[in-house]
Amino acid sequence: MPRASRRRGQAAQRHADTLRFILFEARPAGLVFHQLATASELSPSQVRAGLATLRDVIASNGWPPLIWTRENGYQLGAERAALEAYERQVINEKLTEFRRFITGTVAPHAAAHPGDKWVRHIVAQLNSIESTLDLIATA
Repeated sequence: MPRASRRRGQAAQRHADTLRFILFEARPAGLVFHQLATASELSPSQVRAGLATLRDVIASNGWPPLIWTRENGYQLGAERAALEAYERQVINEKLTEFRRFITGTVAPHAAAHPGDKWVRHIVAQLNSIESTLDLIATA
């Protein structure tokens, strides 16, 4: 079940509809952020809110996914290879983010308070997440 965005207001819905229409017209090519802003005549913050809402709308309606690549920008309904490359990119980013959080925050906390029940719990859970993401990233 998709999570609900905090940006689910009527304005964000309109921005999402506008962006979906523009991206649909651009298919199979994508558009980079500034092209989306120019084509939609929306401000950067409106484009960001629209993209966040669009991802939620896509998930709830079962539509083809929205991805972003450095080469092509935002794309709707990309090919399988592009989808897999995007998924791998996001998994690797999250894995790096988790590892930095573990080594930079949680590990020092655990070293300072080794008997703390919360620290033991969060270390176990984050190690599990790290292991799972690592398995996915190397698959």
